[in-house]
Amino acid sequence: MKPAPAMPLTLIVLSGFYEPARHAIRYADTLAQAVHGQLVLLHVNRASLFDPYELVGAVGEKYHRQELAAQTDTVAALRQLAHTLHSPATVEMATDLLPDIAHELATRYSPALFVLGQPDEDHPDHEGMAALCAELLRAGHYPVLAVPTTAPTDQPPHRFLIAADREPFALGPAAQALRPVLALLGTAVVVAHVSEGVVDDDGCAAALHAVRRSGLVEFQTPELRGYLDSDYAEGLLTATQDAAADVVITLVRQRSFMSDLFHRSVTARLLELCPVPVLVLPTAAEIPQADASAAASAQA
Repeated sequence: MKPAPAMPLTLIVLSGFYEPARHAIRYADTLAQAVHGQLVLLHVNRASLFDPYELVGAVGEKYHRQELAAQTDTVAALRQLAHTLHSPATVEMATDLLPDIAHELATRYSPALFVLGQPDEDHPDHEGMAALCAELLRAGHYPVLAVPTTAPTDQPPHRFLIAADREPFALGPAAQALRPVLALLGTAVVVAHVSEGVVDDDGCAAALHAVRRSGLVEFQTPELRGYLDSDYAEGLLTATQDAAADVVITLVRQRSFMSDLFHRSVTARLLELCPVPVLVLPTAAEIPQADASAAASAQA
């Protein structure tokens, strides 16, 4: 049997009482049981880069306290829900998911994975609160797991699809902490490389090499599959179905503005359309020189 992670993982779940949030809580509960982790049920009313109460001057703190006080019943209901779960669970309340709030939670509960429910396409909040939370957390370089309501909640994931390209990468500290979790869960890993217009076996091999050099899946020998599609996101959706993946892992690199726009667009479409959970992992700002040189030599 594979060992449990040295430090228990905390799954911080954006929580509420409507189906997308309740589904994410059930999924996170099953996942936490499998990795010997714990849950934090986090309730927020908004997601923002700026504290709205700071914008109204001296009276802002008074309004902030009043809004928190009005959520007494919400706190009680969430605590009641926490007692029904199989994993240890606590409740956190914040009026707004702000960058400093996310940072404080990620630091206090390290290692942490943020989990949010992805509403169905016809849900009123399809492009609302969940999308704002996902973007704020992505910008903060926190690992995010987006769970669609189509994902089964009665068993943890075991088949992982890693979306990779030719570029070498190094895992960020937060993503590094999830490696033992993936080792505990993973029984099958597929590295998917999507190319446009032409068969690119060299690109596939380089993508596999990049994943191996990163140390993301040292526990497993990944299978390599290439896909042709002029639309990168559509190619990944095809790969997800073809590989019968339980989770898609996509990497968020710190890169140029235009490249970042492209990868944000791909990630956003995956979060919107993927029928299985999407795990968004942040990479380090720079690749260690030894890894970059090795990758260059392999591709020469």
